Amino acid sequence: MRIVFMGTPDFAVPSLRLLMEQGYEVVAVVTQPDRPKGRKRTLTPPPVKEAALGYGLPVLQPERMRSEEAVAAVAAYEPELIVTAAYGQILPKGVLELPRLGCINVHGSLLPKYRGGAPIQRSIMNGEKETGVTIMYMAAGLDTGDMISRIVLPIEDEDTSGTMFEKLSVAGADLLGRTLPAIIAGEAEAEAQQDELATYAPNLTREDERIDWSRSARQIYDQVRGLSPMAGAFTMLQGEVFKVWTCAKPDNGSAGSNGAAAGTVLVASDKGITVQTGSGVLLLQNIQPSGKRVMAVSEWLKGSKLEAGTVFGGEAQ
Repeated sequence: MRIVFMGTPDFAVPSLRLLMEQGYEVVAVVTQPDRPKGRKRTLTPPPVKEAALGYGLPVLQPERMRSEEAVAAVAAYEPELIVTAAYGQILPKGVLELPRLGCINVHGSLLPKYRGGAPIQRSIMNGEKETGVTIMYMAAGLDTGDMISRIVLPIEDEDTSGTMFEKLSVAGADLLGRTLPAIIAGEAEAEAQQDELATYAPNLTREDERIDWSRSARQIYDQVRGLSPMAGAFTMLQGEVFKVWTCAKPDNGSAGSNGAAAGTVLVASDKGITVQTGSGVLLLQNIQPSGKRVMAVSEWLKGSKLEAGTVFGGEAQ
């Protein structure tokens, strides 16, 4: 059974590892090109490439999977099945039609909810209480293919995108291992998605990261943890970007200071920065001032001063 695996971030590594450890014949791995990372913009390979090279597998890194050259390169490996997990590019018809058993995807949501590129982040940002993994046949549309299997996981109040990525990547690999035998045997039962129930999770933008203090404390709390530890939520302080990485879970009974505008600092102490929101108050705990590293508020206040009455917000530079 000749399998081509396609994936890019850490989320996909457990699925590749499962294929190798269970003895499947992975003939090649397709992943995104190396990208510059960090302040020094060092060219860095994606996690799946590192894992594939560790197994001695051939690695393809086309800039555009839709190019004729990329399709031909995959076709040369004569795959009977293509397995994808967070690859990051839409597969063209020429690739979808290559394997006799089709192309399947390990998708980090309970389809048809959260089709798209950022399902884990947006499920947390939207305050969902559960999410999961769906293994589906790939089709021409955006995550529209028939569903083969799924697993449901709770989203705890303390979960971030980072913790859920890890949980879902492991659960997705386990589900893949339990689903593959039926696919290979031609016995998999697939269920069509109900398009009318679909929701979408497009890739995050800069505006998704900006804190709108007129929203409720709970909504901002969900936004912050949904953006951690990847992009980070941000606000503006004295004309500079001020990132917020962790907050205390809001107390629904705490309404804050009567008359204070949303975004107003009520208290700044070693416990954190208490900020008035559109509904309730939010305690910021770990922050990142412009040009500095992530730190606890108590550490930042040793060398900086933040007066009560200061208002977060303004335009990003």
